[in-house]
Amino acid sequence: MFKHNIGVIVDSFQVGVREGLKKAKEVGADGVQIYAVKGEFTPAALSPAARQEYRNYISSLGLEISALCGDLGGHGFQDVSLNREKIDESKRIMELAKELGTDIVTTHIGIVPDDTNSAIYEAMQTACEELSTFASGMGSYFAIETGPEKSAHLKQFLDTLSSKGVSVNFDPANMVMVTGDDPVQGVYTLKDYIVHTHAKDGIQLRPIDPRDVYGFLGYEQGAGMDHEAIAQMVESGDAFREVPLGEGAIDWKAYLQALHDIGYKGYLTIEREVGTSPEADIKLAVEFLKKLQNN
Repeated sequence: MFKHNIGVIVDSFQVGVREGLKKAKEVGADGVQIYAVKGEFTPAALSPAARQEYRNYISSLGLEISALCGDLGGHGFQDVSLNREKIDESKRIMELAKELGTDIVTTHIGIVPDDTNSAIYEAMQTACEELSTFASGMGSYFAIETGPEKSAHLKQFLDTLSSKGVSVNFDPANMVMVTGDDPVQGVYTLKDYIVHTHAKDGIQLRPIDPRDVYGFLGYEQGAGMDHEAIAQMVESGDAFREVPLGEGAIDWKAYLQALHDIGYKGYLTIEREVGTSPEADIKLAVEFLKKLQNN
């Protein structure tokens, strides 16, 4: 079976980008994913010289960037009145990613509505069509994270776009925790679109409306894809839990076999959104994936 490179999300260490990069190296990762939506690591904050300096520094650690995270929060691209600004910022993040040596930016776009004739569906489709064309034109991918809707519905949405510049960042735990979808079958369903994955595990404690997690335009009970709010739900809510790799509902051997079957050769990037010892959890996750792939 193909052995995937293992990445970690730098922000999971909760120590800032530069220190997080050092810790990624210390735990044995091959690469890193970095949030590029606020703070020190955004397109506006990084001068050309700073971008080159980061690229050199990451290379000096023997790491590469598996992807940037370009999730701008809110309701994704559901609100047409906000989409122009979000589309433009997403393009700047894709350009930053390219300069730093990666072709992938991951994101959430909001829950894809069931009603394909709705104004929200049209707003999302229009935004994603523009972003897909832009990404394809530069040989990049704007990768939607799985979880807010079932894989079959996401595929139907992606199939409406004219290119694969908008693709998939496959997160098996989100599927298990929120929609109760089968991540192994989801790999086969989305096989033509998967360009990056998150290695995360979880369990569902009770069925939950995805809108209560990710929000939906006009439905204000959900977290609205606010990272901190969702992390709190994952850690202390009554519907689901994120747990260390191998302790949740994902059949990792079957999942990796599915990735192998579809010819996926990209990263398994560890995301740890909760816990009091993220560094220890991430180190154990690296070891878990290495052991699993060596058997």
